[in-house]
Amino acid sequence: MAVITYREAVGRALREALQDERVFMMGEDIGRYGGAYAVTRGLLDEFGPERIRETPIAESGFTGAGAGAAMAGMRPIVELMTINFSLLAMDQIINHAAKVRYMSGGQLSCPLIVRTVTGGGASVGATHSQSLEGWFAAVPGIRVAVPSTPHDVLGLFRAAMLQEDPVMFVEHTLLYSTRGEVEDEPYVIPFGRADIKRSGTDITIAAYSRMAVVAMRAAEQLESRGISAEVVDLRTLSPLDSETVVESVRKTGHAVVVEETWYTGGFGATVVGLIQERAFDYLNAPVGRVAGEEVPMPYSRHLEQASIPDEARVIQAVEATLGR
Repeated sequence: MAVITYREAVGRALREALQDERVFMMGEDIGRYGGAYAVTRGLLDEFGPERIRETPIAESGFTGAGAGAAMAGMRPIVELMTINFSLLAMDQIINHAAKVRYMSGGQLSCPLIVRTVTGGGASVGATHSQSLEGWFAAVPGIRVAVPSTPHDVLGLFRAAMLQEDPVMFVEHTLLYSTRGEVEDEPYVIPFGRADIKRSGTDITIAAYSRMAVVAMRAAEQLESRGISAEVVDLRTLSPLDSETVVESVRKTGHAVVVEETWYTGGFGATVVGLIQERAFDYLNAPVGRVAGEEVPMPYSRHLEQASIPDEARVIQAVEATLGR
């Protein structure tokens, strides 16, 4: 067992993937610069410019090239510097990569991995701080992974490399320096398998990505208030592990769903609907929801922090749901 950072886990996963000669990477500043988040540092020297390909600032072009290479038998990993820039490649991801297997009757597949970074908190403004992963989870044919720990990064990326469909592998900008244990022996975390990060009896908190970390911190504080919270980390949005969420809520009788993106149209509504449909008779109160403020992300750090859910808001939602 070793303790490494989230950043180191991503780098290790990429090095493992590049052992396959079919794998190559494309993205902006991933070579000499080492990546915007220092994840790809050293890969150019280790694997060379044919495998670590610097691209122009042209997400539409190089994402489309990645999708084409995947259809032709390669295993490309495309890095979009932030998920905000995926808007420039929506047609390539949604209308081509996600649908080619279905539209070709299974004759073609597109094992493309799109690595990207979500979330706010880095004071980089409204157009660089959005959490759009739920949009992709709404599209059939795309897998969406949202790891919250170094352990989950490694296990989920190994699973991503086994997929024959495109994967959005979504990392969080504020998690790169966090640390956690990873096993020395290789392991794979299958997509569609949530993780109970903390067991509890009074209420279920369902969250993903950085909000799973926030939920864990909130649960620790709730314990001192006499509330036992179970934290379910979704880990993948597509496929979604409905069974683990429903079983947890049936046990606790209460639920709060936490996410960073806006309340309206958020993926959390899907989780709330799932609980309502499959665990209604077990609920002792309406399902609570915590989400980001419905504003473009402020540049001002104080306003930005006020826009993103924190432990205090999660605790408030839990206590309200329990009628405390």
